Amino acid sequence: MNKILQKEHFSEKVFKLVIEAPLIAKSRKAGHFVIVRVGEKGERMPLTIAAADPVKGTITLVVQEVGLSSTRLCELNVGDYITDVVGPLGKATHIENFGTVVCAGGGVGVAPMLPIVQALKAAGNRVITVLAGRTKELIILEKEMRESSDEVIIMTDDGSYGQKGLVTEGVEAVIKREKVDKCFAIGPAIMMKFVCLLTKKYDIPTDVSLNTIMVDGTGMCGACRITVGGKTKFVCVDGPEFDGHQVDFDEMLKRMGAFKDIERGEIHKLDTKPATCEAEQAASGRNAEWREALRKSMKPKERVAIPRVKMNELDPEYRSHSRKEEVNLGLSEEQALTEAKRCLDCANPSCMEGCPVGIDIPGFVKNIERGEFLEAARTLKKTSALPAVCGRVCPQEKQCESKCIHLKMGHEAVAIGYLERFAADYERESGQISVPEIAAKNGIKIAVVGSGPAGLSFAGDMAKMGYDVTVFEALHEIGGVLKYGIPEFRLPNKIVDVEIENLSKMGVTFVKDCIVGKTISVEDLESEGFKGIFVASGAGLPNFMNIPGENSINIMSSNEYLTRVNLMDAASEDADTPVTFGKRVAVIGGGNTAMDSVRTARRLGAEKAMIIYRRSEAEMPARLEEVKHAKEEGVEFLTLHNPIEYIADEKGRVKQVVLQKMELGEPDASGRRSPVAIPGATVTLDIDMAIVSVGVSPNPIVPNSIPGLELGRKGTIAVNDDMQSSIPTIYAGGDIVRGGATVILAMGDGRRAAAAMDRQLRQA
Repeated sequence: MNKILQKEHFSEKVFKLVIEAPLIAKSRKAGHFVIVRVGEKGERMPLTIAAADPVKGTITLVVQEVGLSSTRLCELNVGDYITDVVGPLGKATHIENFGTVVCAGGGVGVAPMLPIVQALKAAGNRVITVLAGRTKELIILEKEMRESSDEVIIMTDDGSYGQKGLVTEGVEAVIKREKVDKCFAIGPAIMMKFVCLLTKKYDIPTDVSLNTIMVDGTGMCGACRITVGGKTKFVCVDGPEFDGHQVDFDEMLKRMGAFKDIERGEIHKLDTKPATCEAEQAASGRNAEWREALRKSMKPKERVAIPRVKMNELDPEYRSHSRKEEVNLGLSEEQALTEAKRCLDCANPSCMEGCPVGIDIPGFVKNIERGEFLEAARTLKKTSALPAVCGRVCPQEKQCESKCIHLKMGHEAVAIGYLERFAADYERESGQISVPEIAAKNGIKIAVVGSGPAGLSFAGDMAKMGYDVTVFEALHEIGGVLKYGIPEFRLPNKIVDVEIENLSKMGVTFVKDCIVGKTISVEDLESEGFKGIFVASGAGLPNFMNIPGENSINIMSSNEYLTRVNLMDAASEDADTPVTFGKRVAVIGGGNTAMDSVRTARRLGAEKAMIIYRRSEAEMPARLEEVKHAKEEGVEFLTLHNPIEYIADEKGRVKQVVLQKMELGEPDASGRRSPVAIPGATVTLDIDMAIVSVGVSPNPIVPNSIPGLELGRKGTIAVNDDMQSSIPTIYAGGDIVRGGATVILAMGDGRRAAAAMDRQLRQA
């Protein structure tokens, strides 16, 4: 949390806040912004840094009361704490000696313009600053601007101060009297649009700042996508500053109004203030007496004859309206004991070959069979940092269970995933949660970038080997995709929190709201004594299809949609973050994320929720269980169809999607048959919301911040078989290496990297 040290009232609704943020102050440059959140249910809000004092460790923000979130921030006073301040983010402003530069700032846009003016003057430019506001009271930072400008021109709408007129009039007056080499414009979107139209007429290069349309700020949601020069860009990653002559301002203005109706309804929340160990023998190997006794207690053919257990589930109709109740209810003790008996305790267990983290599957299953449920959990935790998570979301049918000997005998595989969940849940509910054995501390500091499954798995293994591990997370919650990407009806947050708390008990330190590559650099970590770094920052940059109309209002990525609903709890009445409640929702894609999105839409009231997938159902990468659950909950599947265009209404809101009918051709590199368009065969559907779930790309913030780091063709970090990068002290794993994979594969990367880094450090 960040303390407010000073507060100044500029005008009725504009405030200057000086905030304690030493790491951000140290790294900030002109043009950088932060993401601010007020309260545990608060919305993530982008604000440009107006000033920074690295000596005092403070940053200055200028905030205008506009909606609910900004008003909550402005209501805080000196001594109060802001829940989260994350940054610095975005690309720094490109500064050089252009010659004569006009800087046009409107409203609170004057604040982010100040550091740019200061940097331009320091670079030797002649700087003419045009400040604009509706009235004299809304002209801010005039004194500071005059100190760094060669000339300051004041424009007010009502003529109460300076010259009467609009900012464009002040800018054009300068252009007409002398040669202008460059222009910067920051302020309301409509102001920037007309400044750019003016400067384009005079052929003057103009940069604009677009941070007001951002949601997350770290590149994981895609909400801030805009069209620049005919191409889709992400403001938080590619900007926030762009060539203003290339920006599609009309599209941007429509997108900025996407949640205005919701925000008007939410502002009423401000009307009232809220009131303020059991000793047991460790599990032994297959030749232990108790394991041999279990094998002799039943004949193999008797075990094989036991039918596979069926998971207990909530009623489909009920659960399709319940957003946070878990669908799968878990096994009873009797069910778990019976299912465990199906395991033959093979001499060469092929199931373990299919487990990326190398869990001793027969060991924990046989402990369940003999009723030693806590011992089963301990066995799991020797190799898995997240057993309760993996038991819920890992595709066991494609991994461990796909190797089960039962399949070769013509029977269903042992329900390994169900049993893993049972053991982990039993331990948690018993209150007797064990902490794995920890080696003596060796005093070596290790940094982990990202708290998703790869990072947590790596952190757990390194902590067990005696290292001092610190995990740096960009968001305000620990867990990465486990928190923002997977809905609670599939993976409850309380389950993830218990797993994380267990890592804390093992000595792992977690630092939130810290972006490595922005807030701190790899060089900073090395100077603080970290001897090894594991990058697990994920692949949170959403892909889009780049088809006509895709930037219409109410078309969003799965990342944005699920982040709003899961991480920000936007569907709750007490949450500040808005979300669209679509009635006719199309989800594009066939993976688990698409299923999570469409099932969430049903729970948020969609009367018609559709999966649109370009291949057949047989080629869908989603888990069979997720497809089954979606169908039971009323989701419609439109396979062999692919969107080719979205059609918007007069307000820019999507109203229809045009689909190309497909047929299957020859298999592609993935082994799946390629979809081929049927010429002339299209269909148009009425929709009011579309969610695009066609994959993700690596988030470039961390990789691009490390000089000399070798990257793959698609921006992934290149690693060897030991997960070591081109820089010997830096390892990487999970989606930042794979470009998008499962939780368990990411965890396997973390374990492999931990073992390799440990070997390297011991040999050093």
